[in-house]
Amino acid sequence: MPSPTYAEIQRAPKALLHDHLDGGLRPRTVLELAEAVGHALPATDPESLGAWFVTAASSGSLERYLETFAHTVAVMQTAEALHRVARECALDLAADGVVYAEVRFAPELHVSRGLRLPEVVEAVLAGFAEGTEQARATGTPLRVGTLLTAMRHAARSMEIAELAVRYRDVGVVGFDIAGAEAGYPPTRHLDAFEYLQRENFHFTIHAGEGFGLPSIWQAIQWCGADRLGHGVRIIDDIDAADPAHPRLGRLAAYVRDTRIPLELCPSSNVQTGAAPSIAEHPIGLLRQLRFRATVNTDNRLMSGTSMSREMALLVEAFGYGWADLRWFTINAMKSAFIPFDERLAIIDDVIKPGYAALMGAG
Repeated sequence: MPSPTYAEIQRAPKALLHDHLDGGLRPRTVLELAEAVGHALPATDPESLGAWFVTAASSGSLERYLETFAHTVAVMQTAEALHRVARECALDLAADGVVYAEVRFAPELHVSRGLRLPEVVEAVLAGFAEGTEQARATGTPLRVGTLLTAMRHAARSMEIAELAVRYRDVGVVGFDIAGAEAGYPPTRHLDAFEYLQRENFHFTIHAGEGFGLPSIWQAIQWCGADRLGHGVRIIDDIDAADPAHPRLGRLAAYVRDTRIPLELCPSSNVQTGAAPSIAEHPIGLLRQLRFRATVNTDNRLMSGTSMSREMALLVEAFGYGWADLRWFTINAMKSAFIPFDERLAIIDDVIKPGYAALMGAG
């Protein structure tokens, strides 16, 4: 069967678990919102600004990568701006063939102009609701679940965890911590994770991106994470000296055997130095070893990417076909933070028929 083309991949139903709202703005939207609040930007037209974000994020350093968010967060400080960004996010994902997405954002980053945390959350949820309704009306239905993120260098994780539980029945499906890993272990937020477990609520933790195995171990064994945000450094616990017979260390074996999902973001991982290149990205070996690997965008603006582009890059690098792309997609849907019957319905009624039609056409 011939390799999937980019146009075909765009038509394929896709599931996305790791996408940051403040990392996915349209360049033109950043320009217009910045003009409205008097925020200076490094470029004055959409094309140049989009290129600047990608170049600035491609430093090989997670810390420098995160510095680019100063511009997007600065223009997301009003309810109107948050609503617009969330609406456009839903429309952009739906246009790319995404049928299920979990989009995360940190409410504490959007209060510098006087918004209260609940107002931030409600503006984003309203934007997603409007965007998904518009997408449905144009024949590209999409479901969006929201994750509330706490910044790991701050001290508001319990407050954000309580906020996530408060909005659990109106669109918020999980909790996350994000930010620079080095020096800020997930155990600093143990009280928040213990609270979420008592509330039977889902959470993922950024771990194993800018820092190695200790970050992954703490996220799982101390904090009880349902999924690993990135988790790409689990490769450090796999001995692949003999490619035909890779040997898993204790932690890697535990992650694989207990089916802990890895929210892998190939382009972003290369930009931050977590992987040397797409062709050398650990996702190839992790797919071979049948880890619960998923494909994600992380920050579409900073990586100049989309779900279709991420999948197309993997097709080119590893020779993947439709069966592989379907495998990644079903992995993601199995790992979503919505109820089991709703996950199963999307798999059986949308994803499997969608890929069957594309494979039959091939």
